[in-house]
Amino acid sequence: MQLIDDFRAEFLGYLSQKNITRQPENLYNPINYILGLGGKRLRPVLTLLTCDILGGNPKEALDAALAIEIFHNFSLVHDDIMDDASLRRGMETVHEKWDLNTGILSGDAMMIIAYQCFENYEPSKFKKLAQLFSKTALEVCEGQQYDIDFETRTDVTIPEYLEMIKLKTSVLVAAAMNMGAIVANASDGDMQKIYDFGLHLGLAFQLQDDYLDTFGDVATFGKQIGGDILENKKTYLYLKAFENASADEKTRLSALFTIEDRSDAAKVAEVTALFLKTGADKATLMEIKKYTALAFEDLNELSISKENKAVLQEFGMDLMQRKS
Repeated sequence: MQLIDDFRAEFLGYLSQKNITRQPENLYNPINYILGLGGKRLRPVLTLLTCDILGGNPKEALDAALAIEIFHNFSLVHDDIMDDASLRRGMETVHEKWDLNTGILSGDAMMIIAYQCFENYEPSKFKKLAQLFSKTALEVCEGQQYDIDFETRTDVTIPEYLEMIKLKTSVLVAAAMNMGAIVANASDGDMQKIYDFGLHLGLAFQLQDDYLDTFGDVATFGKQIGGDILENKKTYLYLKAFENASADEKTRLSALFTIEDRSDAAKVAEVTALFLKTGADKATLMEIKKYTALAFEDLNELSISKENKAVLQEFGMDLMQRKS
């Protein structure tokens, strides 16, 4: 989509102007480093797109978009520390390139810098943006804690998993769109509907990510296929497979998800086969379609033109059909 590409280019141009040259270098260089590692820039693009579609000036939404992107990358820095991850987007993670304490401190600074982005807005918008940001940031922390808790639990349910990914992933997508609506001075009704659209789209996005982690093409996915299996993550695929499995298959799945070897190709192959045998792959695709449909229902209730609805619908469809 040309409009998406244009907004991405505009945001990247703005981001490049925000390179931090302050001292001490070991606090700010890691921030510039993680922000420069690339990624889809999905969330800031959604902020600009939403502002434009709801009648605002997307240039006025650049600071809100920057806040969302800085916060997202802050969460990645701390996630990588908690996961003891060595690579992020094919490059060294911040705590590996520098050290653990620098990773923690630079991440903390990013959270503060994200808040500072809202200082460029007049008081009423500042208040709305900051309140939404605080609510969302806390929800992301709650989602991360649930994710940690689930690693040692054997009784995680599908509703619990969906709540976890809603908090950890979807609320930030929803907030990104809501911020664009706030900058555009949208009505309360449209702000709620665009938030709901982002929430449902975010759920579909994360479920698609879960699916691609096992069934994606290694050439296009950009990450190791089967990474979630190797890390014993109880994704929707795993939970649905366990729900549909026979007693013997449940026992085997449970045993496989106690193996700690993160290079066990045979484990990935066997779990993948069980996902297929139990129909977990098809069930996951159905769930992705369900949340995409819910997002489009929210979209239909927005008081915007058919042309603008079509832009968001096309974006949603492209997102769900992605291979990476």
